[in-house]
Amino acid sequence: MKKIRIIGGGLAGPEAALQAASLGCNVDLYEMRPTRSTEAHQTADFAELVCSNSLKSESENTAPWLLKQEMRRAGSILLAEADASSVPAGHALAVDRVEFSRRVAERIAAFTTGPDARITIHREEVTTLNPDEPDTLTVLATGPLTSPALAAELQRLTGSDHLAFYDSISPIVDASTIDMDKVFFAARYDKGTADYINCPFTKEEYETFLDALTTAEAVPLKDWEGNALSSLSSRREADGSASLPPATPAHYFEGCLPIEETARRGRDTLRFGPMKPVGLTDPKTGRWPYAAVQLRQENLRADSYNLVGFQNHLKFGEQARVLRLIPGLENATFLRYGQIHRNTYIDAPNLLTETLQLRAHPSILIAGQLSGIEGYTESIASGLLAGRYAAALARGEQPTPAPRATANGSLSYYITHALNPEKHKRFQPANITFDLLPPLEEELRRKIRDKKERHKIQCDRALEAWDAWLAASN
Repeated sequence: MKKIRIIGGGLAGPEAALQAASLGCNVDLYEMRPTRSTEAHQTADFAELVCSNSLKSESENTAPWLLKQEMRRAGSILLAEADASSVPAGHALAVDRVEFSRRVAERIAAFTTGPDARITIHREEVTTLNPDEPDTLTVLATGPLTSPALAAELQRLTGSDHLAFYDSISPIVDASTIDMDKVFFAARYDKGTADYINCPFTKEEYETFLDALTTAEAVPLKDWEGNALSSLSSRREADGSASLPPATPAHYFEGCLPIEETARRGRDTLRFGPMKPVGLTDPKTGRWPYAAVQLRQENLRADSYNLVGFQNHLKFGEQARVLRLIPGLENATFLRYGQIHRNTYIDAPNLLTETLQLRAHPSILIAGQLSGIEGYTESIASGLLAGRYAAALARGEQPTPAPRATANGSLSYYITHALNPEKHKRFQPANITFDLLPPLEEELRRKIRDKKERHKIQCDRALEAWDAWLAASN
């Protein structure tokens, strides 16, 4: 049986390692931290959650719920530990970051000693890839912060430039410094339990906050950002795409825009985005506020909260000034300010098969955000598939791709087929949504007008296909 080398200790890498080890394979798991850190990580822990602590909706028959249901049925180990370290978050699955990482490390450690010793941990940076190495498969799951040396090696192997966008991190506040007399606990429309702290704005407070936010000073570009943007500009000039807007720091992932970027799109954009007050009844007034900021519990002790959707790229002093204009946070202590980091991913439609193997080098699989999926849950799901695919290959079998009808299969199908024929359009990462799943037959769509009922049918079909695939592949 071939040995499996897995590079990356974030989310996809550990899930892939644990899946492969559980299936009887020997795994070398490489993580460069703490030998070499990144622009965004704060620890050397496995499965460190950098941006948020949320693994999205647990509401039945939603796309994130479907993805997680499939993962649970397949025995996702990281998702099981996320469930075990969950904190109150209404209808979403959110975790205590430290506890989650600790539990994942324990699961990995269980495979490093004793009769089940199938994982060997290497704390070193990998800078070379050898696709012709006999009896070895490689799962590359180094995530959006892949080191420059390894990214260059991947580019050498594939002959393709790697892509990038810029992602942001939300601030965290000390719970004891929140003025609880000015805020209230609630979930939108009372959906789930009232686990969010809501900071209500009047119109005047909102206007003052917006003015301060849109005029606040941003952090200057670091060398790695400037180099990446210069590279993007050069590529645009080379391919004749002069009509496109110039490369600027605004090349962000649309699903995670910094609040100052969102605010510049219009005076009411925040009120219809991360500050939307709909479904939040303030018990003091009996009405929805003009706008609201939601805070989500960060850990099991409930001594810190993160500002939901408030990722930003402002200077720390500016963040302190602007964020203390939020009602209830006037005297807040911020345990972490917002930051920005690079997200690197490959041109998956041109490079990957549906079993996440490089077309030109099938002994190398790409998993996690490096493959072009976006999101924590999606990264774990990608690692689950990569681990199962690698285990099959290690046994000398050809893995069967996850069915197109499933959430996992649709996500893989998107990243391996999402070529846009329009000139100058580039592949963009995606979260799981119903748009990625096969649509219902037109006759059935016309018959069933209720979107929730249509989604339920899609979920039922997906889970049936997923169960059949699991039964056939186990």
